[in-house]
Amino acid sequence: MKCLLLLVASLFVMNSTALAEANPLLEDWKTPFGAPPFDRIETAHHAPAIREAMRRQRDAIAAIAADPSAPTFANTIEALERSGELLARVGNVFRAMNSANTSDEIQAIARELAPEQSAHYDAILFDEKLFARLKTLHDARETLPLTSEQRRLLDRYYRDFVRGGALLGAAEKARLAGINGELSVLGLRFAENVLKETNAFELVIDSKSDLAGLPAAVVDAAAEAAARRGHEGKWLFTLHKPSLLPFLQYSPRRELRERIFKGYIKRGDNGGALDNNAVLSRIAALRVERAKLLGYETHAHFVLEESMAKEPKRVYDFLDELWTPALARGRNEARALQALIDAEGGTCTLEPWDWWYYAEKLRKAEYELDDETLRPYFRLENVVAGAFGVATKLWGVTFTERTDLPTYNDEVRVFEVKEADGSHIGILYTDYFPRDNKRGGAWCGEFRGGSNIGGLKVTPIITNCGNFTRPTGDAPSLLNFDEVTTLFHEFGHALHGLLTECVYPTLSGTAVATDFVELPSQIMENWALEPEVLRSYARHYVTDETIPPALVEKIRKSGVFNQGFATVEYIAACYLDMDWHTLGEPVEPDAAAFEAASVGRIGLIPEIVTRYRSPYFSHVFGGGGGYAAGYYSYIWAEVLDADAFEAFKETSLFDRATAESFRRNILAMGGADDPMELYKRFRGREPVIEPLLERRGLK
Repeated sequence: MKCLLLLVASLFVMNSTALAEANPLLEDWKTPFGAPPFDRIETAHHAPAIREAMRRQRDAIAAIAADPSAPTFANTIEALERSGELLARVGNVFRAMNSANTSDEIQAIARELAPEQSAHYDAILFDEKLFARLKTLHDARETLPLTSEQRRLLDRYYRDFVRGGALLGAAEKARLAGINGELSVLGLRFAENVLKETNAFELVIDSKSDLAGLPAAVVDAAAEAAARRGHEGKWLFTLHKPSLLPFLQYSPRRELRERIFKGYIKRGDNGGALDNNAVLSRIAALRVERAKLLGYETHAHFVLEESMAKEPKRVYDFLDELWTPALARGRNEARALQALIDAEGGTCTLEPWDWWYYAEKLRKAEYELDDETLRPYFRLENVVAGAFGVATKLWGVTFTERTDLPTYNDEVRVFEVKEADGSHIGILYTDYFPRDNKRGGAWCGEFRGGSNIGGLKVTPIITNCGNFTRPTGDAPSLLNFDEVTTLFHEFGHALHGLLTECVYPTLSGTAVATDFVELPSQIMENWALEPEVLRSYARHYVTDETIPPALVEKIRKSGVFNQGFATVEYIAACYLDMDWHTLGEPVEPDAAAFEAASVGRIGLIPEIVTRYRSPYFSHVFGGGGGYAAGYYSYIWAEVLDADAFEAFKETSLFDRATAESFRRNILAMGGADDPMELYKRFRGREPVIEPLLERRGLK
């Protein structure tokens, strides 16, 4: 028997060695800057690599827990940080592929691995010997010779273990593990259903008369989309924003606007195998049960403990403060649009699928401005250069395209980021066009976070993804203004990841409170709108003419146009998120009835639909639900960014001292200190709400 066990052990070691040699994900990447070797990575490599990385981390954790020496920061906390390096690396690549370059095979792997990964992390958090070492250090933290970042990291680990169930009894731990495993699968199922429902919708037009009013570029894009899906000689409109929004803005065919609008808001709500109502209700109930197990009143109380807001009442109070003026402005806007309908001799009552169409008409009438007037000035490559230029003027950093690094898709571009003195900072991947195998929206991610443990500097590798307007025919990618600001927004997240100076990956870059993480992204949007910056990148793609000052002035004057609508639809979604996550009992409510009660309670007007309805609210129910009880964070951070940008306006847009203070106290610090303390170091005080109210025209 002993010989048999030795043989099995020997074979396991041999197999593990062979696996490491054969799988590029498990190698030390010899590419420039240690970038992922996408030219060698195949779908079949992901699952074995993740399982092997989990095995290696389990071995490392066991060694930490069994260490006979007294716990120290180095042999416990730093050892924990190092234990997950390989798993983070291969896991980041897989998650990126499942978001931006997925397939049925990748989605099947994600479903298969989700409960295994959940169990893996639960086993770490439930390890009593490991937690005992953590607790010993935490109890003695005031006497230990630690840096402020090390103290923050020690506290973070201790709280993560406690919030992960370390203090629970055996039966409660078992139930918590079951909840976490089920949630991991449900979140993936929710996201997959949204993607499949999005891709399944087609508005195929075969008569040119139904294209009346649509800009030529939109028609050309629809013809190319139709050809790609086998509808030769026709025009295809989809639920991807570059297709959906122009149709809603410019098509006079009301019945077609209604069809595509309802296709969008009914995703995940059509019955059948892809319906998300039961899925999201189950997710909400499980989150309540988990919160109760851990001693919290609701899931929102559990989540917000780690945020700037701290508790649900403060979030609701904040939303209430904005809701009243926003709703009043939204009602006024609805009346103005109805008046326009009436003035044109229309007989219809304004409906949600009419809003975009008549708002665009009104904007053109009041400001002589519409998206198609602006679009020729916003060539994608120029906008990217404009965003890069802002970072260069603020901090001296530069961006050089690299064509020698492999990518996962031919549409991906790669840039090396350097300091003004030429020293390497990191790598940025950009992936900006919609694909059927890519989830909707825009986001920032990472293949590798920055760190510097023991003086071993690891530079960050960051990604920016979007779903922007594609090139059509001979025309390049020409963005609308919303896409421009979105690009600047995600670039702000990228800078947060790239300019980190944190030692430890757990605190590095964007690893901060959810309601603080949007500050670096949203403040970048301010520069996109400034005339000085617009003139640097907004050039007509045919004539190369710089955007005329008169057009820039129209953009400035139209800044508060339709802000009632924008604020109301967004805050309604914030309330919906909070209502789902302040449920006090682990019940599975009827999703449609629950949502109706939520929007009814706040008095949402029928002409506006909440930005995200529950069945496709991926921010809070899809994947890991990273914004559950946190969707308010965007406008919470907008208070911060509006106030922070005032600091630049008080000096100059590119004042070097102000920029260096923002970099040193915000971008470089990651989660190494309390976010409000970081903000006060930059601004000299806590933020005030007045700049936000003025910006949105709510004063």
